[in-house]
Amino acid sequence: MWGLVAQGVKCADCGLATHKQCSKVVPNDCQPHMKYIKKVYGIDLTTIVKAHNTTRPVVVDNCVQEIERRKDGLLSEGLYRVSGFNDDIEEVKLSFDKDGAQADISESTYEDINTIAGALKLYFRMLPIPLITFDVYPKFIEAAKIADDKDCLRKIHETLDELPPAHFQTLSFLMAHLHRVAKCEKFNLMTAENLGMVWGPTLMRLADTNSLAGLTDLKFQRRAVELMIKFQDALFN
Repeated sequence: MWGLVAQGVKCADCGLATHKQCSKVVPNDCQPHMKYIKKVYGIDLTTIVKAHNTTRPVVVDNCVQEIERRKDGLLSEGLYRVSGFNDDIEEVKLSFDKDGAQADISESTYEDINTIAGALKLYFRMLPIPLITFDVYPKFIEAAKIADDKDCLRKIHETLDELPPAHFQTLSFLMAHLHRVAKCEKFNLMTAENLGMVWGPTLMRLADTNSLAGLTDLKFQRRAVELMIKFQDALFN
């Protein structure tokens, strides 16, 4: 097609090039190609799952499995609250970006479990669309404002159904993991409430990061995540 560069558009995920007018009728559910996705962090969650043909992002699976595999992984005091070294976390990020599922995050390479925990939190912070998407964020906040736990949980359950499949599956997997972390609170001192404080702002945020509403929403973000951790089996299964 002559003049395609000037008159056409190209999908950043699969590489399909079409005329601008034709692009309006092209389905937006393409199969992403790894040729065009050169990293893992900072890529749309649904896109990366489709590209790797997985249920969840490899970063999430591998980091959670590594933490739970270690002898005292779930018992580590302050797990997800205590920060790892930034340089080591950046190394893990670069390793996933370069090697994907083959990234070496073993204990022999990164002895400090907080490095792995920090790399997992960084992955979610860097998502262009948060795990709890912008579209459903207001509904989660409204649900968390409901004082009665039973009614609050009912509203959260309804809202979960509106998440994209990859987001729902990843959130379900993460909440099950955090539930296991909270069950070890006697040793790691990380209750569901503490985990909610750490993970709330990591998993959900306003599209307008400059809005003051984000600050007033913090306690509701915490409560929503806390309840999903406590009642993950009822909410996701």
